[in-house]
This record gives sequence, structure tokens and C-alpha cells, in this order.
Amino acid sequence: MDTNQYLEMFLEESKEHLQACNEHLLELEKNPEDLAIVNEVFRSAHTLKGMSATMGYEDIADLTHKMENVLDAIRNSKISVTTEILDIVFKAVDYLEEMVMDIEAGGTGKKDVQELVSTLNQIESGQSIIAASELETAASTMAIEPRKQEIPALHYDDYEKTVINQSQEQGFHAYEITVTLREDCLLKAARVFMVFEILEKSGEIVKSKPSVEQLENEDFDEVFTVVLITKEEASSLEAKVMKVSEVDRVDIHPVTGVSLPKGQSPSESMDDSAVSAAPKENRKAEAAPQKGRRAVNAHNANKTIRVNIDRLDILMNLFEELVIDRGRLQSIASELHNPDLNETVERMTRVSGDLQNIILNMRMIPVETVFNRFPKMVRQLARDLDKKINLEIIGAETELDRTVIDEIGDPLVHLIRNALDHGIESPAERLAKGKPEEGTVTLRAYHSGNHVFIELEDDGAGIDKDRVLQKALERGVVTEEMAATLTDRQIAELILSSGFSTAEKITDVSGRGVGLDVVKSTIESLGGYITIDSKEGQGSLFQVQLPLTLSIISVMLVNLDKDIYAIPLSSIIETAIIQTSDILNAHNQKVIDFRGSIVPLVNLKDIFEMEGAKEEEELQSVVIVRKGDRMAGLIVDSFIGQQEIVLKSLGNYLQSVFAISGATILGNGQVALIVDCNALIK
Repeated sequence: MDTNQYLEMFLEESKEHLQACNEHLLELEKNPEDLAIVNEVFRSAHTLKGMSATMGYEDIADLTHKMENVLDAIRNSKISVTTEILDIVFKAVDYLEEMVMDIEAGGTGKKDVQELVSTLNQIESGQSIIAASELETAASTMAIEPRKQEIPALHYDDYEKTVINQSQEQGFHAYEITVTLREDCLLKAARVFMVFEILEKSGEIVKSKPSVEQLENEDFDEVFTVVLITKEEASSLEAKVMKVSEVDRVDIHPVTGVSLPKGQSPSESMDDSAVSAAPKENRKAEAAPQKGRRAVNAHNANKTIRVNIDRLDILMNLFEELVIDRGRLQSIASELHNPDLNETVERMTRVSGDLQNIILNMRMIPVETVFNRFPKMVRQLARDLDKKINLEIIGAETELDRTVIDEIGDPLVHLIRNALDHGIESPAERLAKGKPEEGTVTLRAYHSGNHVFIELEDDGAGIDKDRVLQKALERGVVTEEMAATLTDRQIAELILSSGFSTAEKITDVSGRGVGLDVVKSTIESLGGYITIDSKEGQGSLFQVQLPLTLSIISVMLVNLDKDIYAIPLSSIIETAIIQTSDILNAHNQKVIDFRGSIVPLVNLKDIFEMEGAKEEEELQSVVIVRKGDRMAGLIVDSFIGQQEIVLKSLGNYLQSVFAISGATILGNGQVALIVDCNALIK
């Protein structure tokens, strides 16, 4: 079988199952007595084992099989769940993740897991030392005794008895066929399906033990029994079933001792026409749960489709070109004043607007794809730091554009590590302060307008502002004069400066002064910003604001001489026309009094080194923009209006142009530069 065509599906599903294992193992640590969770982990591991064996990745299948043995021992109450055992199982999942990533990178998925396998074997066997002799006896008995003894005798209801009796009267044989699969069988459900397929060609299946649904879910050991009505001989059936790979043995016995209830004859219970149809109908009735289940699964599967992300990117690029042409058409229509053309363009604008929403929604991914990896990371870090920490995740279903999702993971890792190392105190310190010894870190996400907010809050020590200011002065991040004017929030935000760290010594977790400056630069490159609110002794709140999407944005177009510039609407508070006489000077900086706040003014012509500033005119057009809690007024020549534009990068040659984040092509074919308000305010 050529497995290459299934490789992408295998990788995607393997990652999903490993993620499910991680989540359920974390739950299991909190509820060690809940065997339902163990079953969930077991199911994910079992599916992964079957998939990897089918794809030919034996190392993954073998390691998963050993992990399964430990889980099986837990759910059979041979082993009790401890943190130490879970550490080893987590390690096994980590190894499996590494092997899957290796396959994705074009490798073979091989890894030296001998030591881990021997540890898993020790856990599996070493925990049952008390009853070692009993277990050995049981194991030897199981090896000698045929597995079919585990299946209890079949019990038939009146309907089944009637079918069997009438079939025998018409010359059919009724057999109980007990099939034993090999103990190392990896795909039990597939083997059951193959056995059923062979038997259904030879006759009609009346009953199975366990039920069809249990067999389909692999909810049985290695043995199952099928009742078949056929005209074939037992030896012929045995030979056919034994041809199925991984079948260990087949035992066939005629059905005997099945009698109808007293006073009822076969002819009274069913007429002849019903007799011939009975086995088939009954088989359908028996198989109904299976068919119904499959129908439901098929229905659900058809509701979603996996699409390569590259295709979505191509689709987005094509649509961006369409948006540019739409703007051009609108421009032409407004010049020609043709009613038919205007009507067509309006309709096209509405349809393309709907299409734009659909495409943007297709690219939206829940932030849980990023959040999912944090509980396991927090658990490990808490153990390394010898702290007790509870991570709460709120709003994981909040959706963000894929381009933002790809970038936001690393900044959040740095923020969480910082909260665990610097924020949450040790259990002893917390108890001394009258706090519960377990610290709480809350990660929440929510939508607000055209933005997504991601907040990380902890109930730890908060930021020691005096210490931060002292370090900032030592490192030359701020001067003495600046330090005197800083607010508490501005002092707290000094920890985002490059090379800044308050750690006394360098550890694996922190201390090198890299991390939070990366957080700040990454978030700002995404068009967002980060604010810090901290209360000493009570905790800190880091708030990250991000745009919903980075590709198509709403802007305000403005004139500077003959050039057109675009200012993102997400940064604008409002536009205003002000009197030149209202402009004041403070510390060599032009400012205005805007609704009771002093707002500095920035003349864009000065910034972009253009000639002819209109300071002599009585009125000035100003765009008030905001970054976090800081504002600025941008002086422009005139406002053009609001428009949706496609954000295009300036390319590799123009990467570091000050205060310009990109460009767009307008309806008339003219290029407009997009102003980076964050850089201007900074």
C-alpha cells in the first residue's frame, strides 16, 4: 500500500491525539481515581498505535504499545496513579511528539527509546510485586486456556430462537463461531470487519458477542463470538476465517439446546415468507447501531474539510487583488456616472464584501491551538521552580487570523515563564503573606471591536517598582531626569526594555534579559501593543491587544500635498479641525488641549521631510491617534475618507522605513503609504 498519500492526514491526526493525551493526563493528575479519563487517554493512544502501525512507523507503534500497557494496568487497578508515573507517561508523549515532528520534517520517526521503554515495563510489572506469584499463575493459565472461555454463554431471546429453529427446519446450519485474535493485534476493529465480511458472504449473521458497537469501538479483549446461519460446512468456514491475518484460532460449534417458549411452534410465530427474510432482517436489526453510528460519523465528517494553509494564503492573495480592482472600478464608476455601471459596481461591492468576510473567517483559528500547549508547560515549570501553580484558561474559543496565531505563541510563552518565575512566590512566602500556597495564573482571550485582547493575570508579588527603577538607572535604560517624571505604569513597562532583567542569577527559566523585549517587538510588529498593570504584593496584569486580521484593514485616507497616506482606523480616536491659535508649546513640543488631556502634535510633513507646512493657515486638520494610554495628534492637509485597503509589504529593500508599515494600491492606481502610528507615538 502506498502510504504517502495519507501522510499529511496521519501527521494532523497524530498531533490531535497527542494533544488529547496531554490534556487528559493533566486532568488525570487532578482526579487520579477517575478511570473514565484513563479510558480517554487509552483510546487516543490506541488509535495512534493503529495509525502508526498501518503507516509503517513501528517505533511509534511500539512505544505507544508500551504506554498503553501502563494505562491498561491503571484502568484495571493494578497500578495507582502517582505524579512519578505520570512524569514517565508525559515523557513518552514528548518522545512521540518528537518522532511525529521528525516525520513531518522528512525523517524516519526513529528515536532511541530503550531506556524509556524499560522504565515503562518496570512500572507495568514493578507495581504488582505484592501479587507477583498470583499474576504469574494467572498469566500461565491465560497462556494455556483458550480465550473463548472468557466469553460467557450466549443467551438468545425469543425472536432469535425462532429464527434459528426455522432456519434449521429449512436445512440451514446455525453455528457459534468464536474467533481469537493474536494478543499483539494492532487493528482489532479492522480484523473484526474482515471476519464479518467473509462470514456475511457465506450466510447471515444473527448475533454477536460482544455487541457490534463494542466490537467497532474495540471495547473487547482478543475474543469475540458470532452466530451464523449458513449452508456451508464448519471446516470450510474455519479455513476462510483463518486466512485473515492476526487471527490466532477459530472454534466453531453448532447451536444446540435452543428451544422455543412452551406451547409455541415455529409456524405460529412466523409465516414462511418471513422465515427466509428473518436472518437478514435480524442481522439488520442487530447491525442497526453500527449503521446508525456510521451514518452519524459520516454526516459529521462531511461538515468539515482539511485544507492546506498554503491554499488559503493563495486564495487570500487573489482576493486582495480583487479588492484593489474593486476600488479601481468604484473610482471609474464615480467618474462616468453611468446608472447601469453604478448598479453593477454596487452589487459587486456587496458580494465581494460577503466573500471577504467568508475568506477572513476561513482563516480564523481558535487561540486554543496556541493555549493548548501551556498547561503541560506550566506543570513542568512549577515542578522545576518548586512552586504550586494553577493555570486557568478562559475564552480559548476566541478566534484570530492564522498569521497572528503563528506569531503570538512565543511572546505568550515568555510572559507565562515570567509570571511563574518572577510573579508567583514560593508556597512558604505565600503562606507568610496570608495567601493560599497555590498561586493562580489566568490566561484569557476575548474580542472587543476589531481587536482581540489576550490577558495574563497572576496573583503573585506584583512588580517591585523601586527595584525596577534602580535596575533601569543602572543599565542606562532611563536617565535620572526621566525617572522623576515616570508614572507607576511607565515604570512597570520598563521591564519590556531590551536586555532588562531583575533576576539576581541566570537560571534555565530566566535572567538573561531576553524575553519580554521580544514580546514587545513581536506584538508591535503585528500592529498591536502591550500594557502592564501591577499592584505590589497583589499581582500583575499583562494585556496584549491585537488586530483581528493583518491583510485587509480599514483606514482613513489623508492628503499631504499631492500624496495620499493611509492611517489605520484601529489607531484613530477621532478627527478634528483645530484653530492654529489653540496650539501651545511645552518643552519644545507643540501640544493641544484635547478634552482635558494634553496631546502632543506631530506634523507628518516634518516627519516625512516634505516641504510647505501650512502653519500660517488659521485651521489645521488633525487625526487623534492612540497607542495604549498614550495619544498624539497627526497634522495633515485634508481628510479624504474611509476605505478598506489591502496591506502590502514594502519588500526586502525597504524594511526599516521610519513610521511606514506598508503600502496599498488605490482605485486610481496610485500607491498610498500606510502610516505606523505606534512608531510615531513611541
